[in-house]
Amino acid sequence: MRILLVDDSRAVAAVIGARLEVIGHKVTVAENGEVALARFREALPDLVLMDIEMPVMNGFEAAQRIRALEATQDWAWTPIIFLTASDTPENLVTAIEAGGDDFIAKTVPEAVLQAKMKAMSRIASLRAELAHANGKLEALARQDGLTGLCNRRYMDLRLDHQWAEACRVGAPFGLLMLDVDNFKKYNDGYGHLAGDDCLRAIAATLAEVVAKANAAGLVRDAFAARYGGEEFAVLIPRCSAAAHAGLGASLVAAVHALGIPHQSNAGWGCVTLSVGGAHVLRADGKLVQLFRRADAHLYLAKEKGRNRAEMD
Repeated sequence: MRILLVDDSRAVAAVIGARLEVIGHKVTVAENGEVALARFREALPDLVLMDIEMPVMNGFEAAQRIRALEATQDWAWTPIIFLTASDTPENLVTAIEAGGDDFIAKTVPEAVLQAKMKAMSRIASLRAELAHANGKLEALARQDGLTGLCNRRYMDLRLDHQWAEACRVGAPFGLLMLDVDNFKKYNDGYGHLAGDDCLRAIAATLAEVVAKANAAGLVRDAFAARYGGEEFAVLIPRCSAAAHAGLGASLVAAVHALGIPHQSNAGWGCVTLSVGGAHVLRADGKLVQLFRRADAHLYLAKEKGRNRAEMD
């Protein structure tokens, strides 16, 4: 385990640290609660052993600060065991109320120390497994099951945050609405399994084009999402009008370049995409207006023959 040992006595810290390292643990030492907070952020320990009486910041306050820090993070909880020379009932109550989980005497017998550390190691292992499982569940909750892009629910949550921030600072904002041309005819002609494969290929292409634009600095924090059915959306905060238009054109070209056969897509013979874009130089007002403008441009792209982007 990674253990953060907090004690203002160098002698005590040296003795306890040596005992812990002998039984296979990695120990980071802090001399008071204030230093412990900094070490906690750096070391990300599996366990904190915390002295109570220390200068600058005592152990109770440090424990409260650690719990407050963990409250801002997902699935964060680190066991805190207080070290004390006086295991009074009052100290035990205060320790628990401060966010501690247990306490032991600094002179704890070796067998008891090893038993406690075995128990904490099991907890650390289970905690890591739980955090991993929760992370996977959270990722799945954000993803569209078919395409792997952001799903509509997560798109709405992320978009609300980005739009609010853009409105706060008066930043530009761009939206692209995308629709696969004549997709119902594709499903009718090639079957729904082929339709699913087609949507997956398109989604992967959209994600790749957006990722490259982000990496090249053409846009920033742009992301693609499945809006529903054969419709997709690309959100582009803090982008110029030129970058917004350029990304729309790149997405149309990339999907056409896939060359997926689609004989019922009149005039093209392959799968194509129509895009409608809306852009504001300074975000303000209701986001729904941006969607309405993008949607109107999408219909215009359809009317003009498909496989094209129509922008503000």
